[in-house]
Amino acid sequence: MNRVIKTTLVAMLIAGGAIIAGESLAQEAAAVEAVITEAAAAIEAPAAVEAVVAEAPATTPAPDTAFVFNTMLFLIMGMVVMFMAAGFCMLEAGLVRSKNAATICLKNITLYAIATVMVWLIGYNVIYGVDTGGWIGTLTVWGADDTSALDTGYSASSDWFFQMVFVATAASIVSGTVAERVRLWPFFIFTAILTGLIYPIQASWEWGGGWLDSRYGFSDFAGSTLVHATGGWAALAGAIALGPRRGKYGPDGQINTIRGSSLPLATLGVFILWLGWFGFNGGSQLALGSLDDAIAVSNIFVNTNMAAATGVITVVVLCTLLKRKIDLSMALNGAIGGLVSITAEPLAPAVWQAALIGSVGGVIIFVTTPLLEYLRIDDVVGAIPAHLFCGMWGTIVVPVSNSDASFVGQAVGIGANAAFVFTVSMVIWFFLKVVIGIRASADDEDKGLDDSEVGAPAWPDFSGEVTLRPAE
Repeated sequence: MNRVIKTTLVAMLIAGGAIIAGESLAQEAAAVEAVITEAAAAIEAPAAVEAVVAEAPATTPAPDTAFVFNTMLFLIMGMVVMFMAAGFCMLEAGLVRSKNAATICLKNITLYAIATVMVWLIGYNVIYGVDTGGWIGTLTVWGADDTSALDTGYSASSDWFFQMVFVATAASIVSGTVAERVRLWPFFIFTAILTGLIYPIQASWEWGGGWLDSRYGFSDFAGSTLVHATGGWAALAGAIALGPRRGKYGPDGQINTIRGSSLPLATLGVFILWLGWFGFNGGSQLALGSLDDAIAVSNIFVNTNMAAATGVITVVVLCTLLKRKIDLSMALNGAIGGLVSITAEPLAPAVWQAALIGSVGGVIIFVTTPLLEYLRIDDVVGAIPAHLFCGMWGTIVVPVSNSDASFVGQAVGIGANAAFVFTVSMVIWFFLKVVIGIRASADDEDKGLDDSEVGAPAWPDFSGEVTLRPAE
């Protein structure tokens, strides 16, 4: 740069001297042109280097910049996924009878708290402390380690938080299925085992680099199987162990419809879940520190939204054509079924493929919901069709859009998840049933669990309580 400055000053002096000497304008122009040519030659090479340097940050961000964006992705998307706890709570509170709504609220806030503590105590290191190709990680308490933060690419605590809210989601799935007849403390004990051991062990097989990942190339981007089918299998085991609600099935085999307390509240819950799924799937990109990552997260958002939309539309059309009346609760589950279906691979599909995947999820909801009732399996909120069956569908279809996955590997992963989660869950549910009992008494169930478990109704103005009068 010193040479450039000197050359520029020389040019100015020459030009000034030429004017003073009274030379012709043509001679002055020639002199200035020659000096400018020399100056351009002098700065040509440095300018080229500077141009390359200027372009580099656009494609290769500085490590600390990528670190900040990746960490923010985990934190923001984790907060969005955490809000799904409110979505599950509102969905369940709307689909149960008013006499059980307060119990549902207590279950959902407590299960989130239990998941938080269990993932800290053992869950995280069970998932990510596994050896390559192994079966289970280490049973140790998690602690943040940011000694090689830039090499990792994100803060340790942001990753822990993001993974923790996923575990809480799986537990929320179980809550809705077993509602209105399960006692609180047996449910809390099962939740602790699910979030501390069952979920982390099977998640380590894929996300921790365990045997499913290393031997079979199993692929589950955001958890159609590892999160949703896991919750679905645990819920199915609980429904079998508990049996149906009193009055759900008549003595002659008839199926009785039990209406929920508030379909508007349930609808609000689904909208919250739909929003939360953008964090669920988008955050699973695990990075936002580059141009490619930003584009990927954007595409994931579009595919996630499209699958949910076609899930709803499919259920609405099928209800119209085959039932003549549209079942709102089934349409709500159509959205969830579409979301679960796209979760295993929300990045690779084209938009039309995402629409088709979500639409098949809607068909699954329409077909399997009455199938469970025919089998006398009482699923209060329809979580098993939406999370279990749609989770398996979304996982097996991954190789259609992702050539790195195989149908054999996906089938092995689905089967391993089913065998492990369902078997262990059944053992735990029946163990609890024998040792402490898991079901509320007939009188408590008839009066509602808000009375026996919580001691206060969710809707006191409609519970028949005596109106208090002021003192005379």
